[in-house]
Amino acid sequence: MAQLPLPQPTSIRDFMAFEEHVRNARARRGAEVPPEWYLAPTFYFTNSTPSVVHGDGATIVGPAASRMLDVELEVALVIGVPGRDIAADDAEAHIAGLTIYGDWSARDLQRPEMAVGLGPAKAKDFAQSLGPHLVPLADLADVRTGRGRWNLAMDLLVNDERVGGGNLADIHFDLAQLVEVASADVELQAGDYLGSGTVGTGCLLEHPDRAWLQPGDRVELRVERLGSLHATIGAR
Repeated sequence: MAQLPLPQPTSIRDFMAFEEHVRNARARRGAEVPPEWYLAPTFYFTNSTPSVVHGDGATIVGPAASRMLDVELEVALVIGVPGRDIAADDAEAHIAGLTIYGDWSARDLQRPEMAVGLGPAKAKDFAQSLGPHLVPLADLADVRTGRGRWNLAMDLLVNDERVGGGNLADIHFDLAQLVEVASADVELQAGDYLGSGTVGTGCLLEHPDRAWLQPGDRVELRVERLGSLHATIGAR
């Protein structure tokens, strides 16, 4: 299987395309999935500054003000062929490949930011993890289950213990739809990353019986055929 080097992100858009994650996360706040969520995939722009984009084996240090460090297990697609107003049926021709994406989150900072109706901001912009390599779609043809869908098991492990995960095929909005939405009225560039959003049960927020990440914890984000992305939590 080809393993291409990851390009430096020109931008990172992170979607929220797994219904189970949205349902579980909102249940923690006593809320249901809003009907607007089902209308179209939505995203926010993350921080793609090189100093906060980390590869495999990095040490991740959470914000000094946070005591609720979390990580979200995702897959990211990388745009290889620029395009504007890309139809979902044409989207795969614009995708260079897939990689693993770790969306680090300071939950105690995220809550007030989101209550204002803008964000997340400082709850997210301190670290992003990507890698360990880029796998072209051609090398995943045998596990493709339909347009923008691939049968790839996803697992989140902390200190070698599986916390949760699922399958990329469980995504509500397929990856082609993410490209269609992201490219509407704007040209996507080669090197733009689109995150899938967290797979159901793929973060600590969805497991209220577990402690938040602590210095010394070892995190592994594992996606079938894409490899494993490792990180160690560092002291503040």
